[in-house]
Amino acid sequence: MTTLPDGRPVPDPTAGEPAMLMGWLDFHRETLVLKCSGLDDAQTRVAAVRSSSLTLLGLVQHLAEVERNWFQRVLAGRDVPPVYEDASGGFALAPERTYAQALAVWRREVAVSRKLCEGRSLDAVGRLSEREAAVMGSAEVSLRWILVHLVEEYARHNGHADLLREGIDGVTGP
Repeated sequence: MTTLPDGRPVPDPTAGEPAMLMGWLDFHRETLVLKCSGLDDAQTRVAAVRSSSLTLLGLVQHLAEVERNWFQRVLAGRDVPPVYEDASGGFALAPERTYAQALAVWRREVAVSRKLCEGRSLDAVGRLSEREAAVMGSAEVSLRWILVHLVEEYARHNGHADLLREGIDGVTGP
């Protein structure tokens, strides 16, 4: 696997569809980690955009929730509780939770997600909750749809992470 100088994996430009989708998802997962690297706990809690309470720590927690929801609940049909016991989708910051703890939880969720995707066809179907199905107009989604959605979810939040990081210490870039 080719990596960029910053360590992120470069998606194989000639891979088949499953490897291409997983490659881009892994690229965006590692981009999130890169945006947080070198910061201390206090810095990951900074809401660097005046109009928002969004933080890098909150993004890591939220994306752990996202991983659990789409891969464990929807794809695998598991009845698992939220990662964080709050109604914020993971964005709320508990005073005792460190960035290292949140990153470890996120890494665990990513590992489970990868395992659940192994050997599954992109046409494999997962089931949405009633509430999600009402929004989507269908109770079923394919693994292909989930992977494309997760690439979009991470890419959008990595844009937020760019702004947050720049506001914290001026670091910009990939």
